[in-house]
Amino acid sequence: MADAHDLYALDISHAVFASACGGPCTEGCVTLARIGPDVWALGDDKRPDQAPLRFTTAELDAAGIDPARFGLSA
Repeated sequence: MADAHDLYALDISHAVFASACGGPCTEGCVTLARIGPDVWALGDDKRPDQAPLRFTTAELDAAGIDPARFGLSA
């Protein structure tokens, strides 16, 4: 399993983010992109100036975040 330093060393400049909204999308959405095998970047479109956080698939599972909600497969 990759450690946090490995996750943040990955290049995400070409990552394709998908959105999932918890309410009306006018309030902003959470974005998610696969950036490697079992590695994800999670962003907030209300704060585009903030770098996305990086998580492993196991960490997303532990947080209750399902990539399928974003139209992505784990």
